[in-house]
Amino acid sequence: MSTASHPTAPRPASAVSSPPRPSIRAAARVLVVEDEPDIAALIAYQLTREGYRVETAHSGVDALAAVAREIPDLVVLDRMLPGISGDEVLQSLRKDPVTRSIPILILTAKREQEERIRGLELGADDYLTKPFSPRELVLRVQAILRRVQEPAPESGGRSLRAGPLTVDLSSHRVLLDGEEIHLTPTEFRLLERLLERRGRTQSRKQLLERVWSLDAQVAQRLQTRTVDMHIRRLRAKLGPVGEWIETVRGFGYRFRVPGEEV
Repeated sequence: MSTASHPTAPRPASAVSSPPRPSIRAAARVLVVEDEPDIAALIAYQLTREGYRVETAHSGVDALAAVAREIPDLVVLDRMLPGISGDEVLQSLRKDPVTRSIPILILTAKREQEERIRGLELGADDYLTKPFSPRELVLRVQAILRRVQEPAPESGGRSLRAGPLTVDLSSHRVLLDGEEIHLTPTEFRLLERLLERRGRTQSRKQLLERVWSLDAQVAQRLQTRTVDMHIRRLRAKLGPVGEWIETVRGFGYRFRVPGEEV
């Protein structure tokens, strides 16, 4: 269904509680934000066929209103929207503690590399350029939700710790000196991977394959600057501990606690 128009853009209320994430097979809710009705209907049809609950919004105002009513499990977001742009919607969702962890798949007609990077810098988890294959969109939605909703393999309630940093793999919470740090799903997976292999260098290609669940051929084609943008945001959120994510020039990254043997 489509949301009704509103004269002003409501901000997602911080008082709204995020409901427990259902499993992929338990009718996850997807919000499709697309101003072209034909494209929105096509996306909604394809996702509904796969068992998702789908709501559509045709403007940035409608999108923020829909999120305020019910937190979705994933947002498919067009960047070029009337009034409030998709970029502004993305920024608004990432700033609010209630909505900052919602996975977001960007749709964009802008194919230039810098435009794609811009979307990732703003906090998108993935992007897809127009024209796109409806089947590819469905597969990307499934991959994102799988990363977010399925527990880490063999987590067994265990945690990863490094100095003042604790990563709880079962609850997907990150604590720094006892205070919770809010990460996007992709940032969480990235930190988890670096901590699991602390002291060992991970190439950008390896991180793309593991964190973004891409096969080797796709990871080879995708711009590895995607990893750099997410590392930059992760470092900023971790404060001084972010400096423990070291850049290995010309190769990739590693997590190393000062004073530990490499």
